Amino acid sequence: MSGRDLLIAGARVLTFGPEPRDLDSADILIEEGRITRIERGIEAPPGTPRLDAAGHLAIPGLINAHFHSPGNLQKGALPGYPLEVFMLREVPPLASAVPQGRLAYARTMIGAMEMLKTGVTSVMDDAFHVPAATVEGIDAIAQAYADIGMRARIAIDQPNIAEYDKHPYLKDMLPPAIVAEMDAAPRQSDGELLELYAHLIERWDGAGQGRIGAALSCSAIQRVTPSYLQALAELSQKRDLPFNIHILETRTQAAFGEAVLGRSLVKEAKARGVLTPRTVVVHAIWVDDDDIAILSDAGVTVAHNPVCNLRLGSGVAPFRAWREAGIDVCLGTDEAIADDSVNLWGAMKMAGLIHTLADADWSRWPSAQEILGVMYEGGARALGAVGGIGWLSPGARGDVALIDLDTEAFTPLNDVQRQLVFGETGSSVRHVVVDGAIVVRDGRLTRIDEKAMRAEVRALAAAASADSAAAEAAAMRLEPHYAEMVRRAFVRPNRMRRRLDP
Repeated sequence: MSGRDLLIAGARVLTFGPEPRDLDSADILIEEGRITRIERGIEAPPGTPRLDAAGHLAIPGLINAHFHSPGNLQKGALPGYPLEVFMLREVPPLASAVPQGRLAYARTMIGAMEMLKTGVTSVMDDAFHVPAATVEGIDAIAQAYADIGMRARIAIDQPNIAEYDKHPYLKDMLPPAIVAEMDAAPRQSDGELLELYAHLIERWDGAGQGRIGAALSCSAIQRVTPSYLQALAELSQKRDLPFNIHILETRTQAAFGEAVLGRSLVKEAKARGVLTPRTVVVHAIWVDDDDIAILSDAGVTVAHNPVCNLRLGSGVAPFRAWREAGIDVCLGTDEAIADDSVNLWGAMKMAGLIHTLADADWSRWPSAQEILGVMYEGGARALGAVGGIGWLSPGARGDVALIDLDTEAFTPLNDVQRQLVFGETGSSVRHVVVDGAIVVRDGRLTRIDEKAMRAEVRALAAAASADSAAAEAAAMRLEPHYAEMVRRAFVRPNRMRRRLDP
């Protein structure tokens, strides 16, 4: 036995995938980390571990297709702010301290713990580093996912231009002294960042028996040099890696395109040649019909983060317009600081509810089946793992979440998919299997000491409080200028209706 063999016995099984099935009772045999059979009465090879799943629903492990683990320590830390003001606390532009590896490891672990215990087995971690990316920080993040047994793709989300050039109007609003501070702030060159990507790919792509992989990120096209953006696009093509790009998350970003570039950021991305079927376009809220057509023609996947979009007041995304244009959509939680949890069930429910406000024709409202479909199918596509994750079928990875049906969320059981999307919170998840290994049993993680890790995270967060206080002081000094920038963007005419503003 390899430690990746398992017989899950007697579960109700929802397979999802291209030929979805709902099996009242079946066994799932996993060998060498992959599903080999799903049927009743399987006689497993001698010595195969057995997990009794009677009374449970087996579904593919959930896929969180957009996430930033470095925000894990800041859940509940901030009141409501628009993105540009929020980022003064999330990624302080004048920060100078570099987090040590253990802090990066522990904060990654606390988010992974929450995800696994609620049934999320795969994640795209678009990890930012403040103020600079390091080998130590990258290794700490990847090692945490490897140790806990999760499946993860990890990117280096690192801008490399001056802070004031990422935004419209800002440089002219800032006092010369602050401009000088921003010019002096740590900033990594194209070559330095590409060397870090070389390390990430060589050390971690395919590690953990294939569970850990690399992805790429430029954060956003207006946040990096044109040469670095082009280098990442070429690397994505050469290595067939997902490429994460935040595009048109806010009305201020729409104003940037109009005022600085003379065209939308989607059109700019097309002109730069960075929209391909490997591209994961994050948010895409302030896109018009022309932008949507471009995204569709390019074959990108859009990462939808509905809770984050509301938490930051960014707007209600044009979900139905994306779908009708044939755009693949995946779901994400974004980050704990912008969601105050790492719970994909909440994002699924929000996606199923918020878009009912977009159309009086209720036949166009998202169904539970559609929401589960984008989470699984879109998530697998975003992570470059179509056919491997997001469905239960021979040949697929042995990633399974087992949900106790003897809970309030499923009593009475009227429609299992609706109750998954609109009734479940993750509290009914009892067992989780990744690559054939049981990583959560009876609601408890099997590979780490949860209590000890939570205590360590609290201690590390307390020790970092001085840095947090310094970052808040710097943010308060910058905030009036950023607030004025956002107000100016909002008075610029924009015919798209993405908010409830009068």
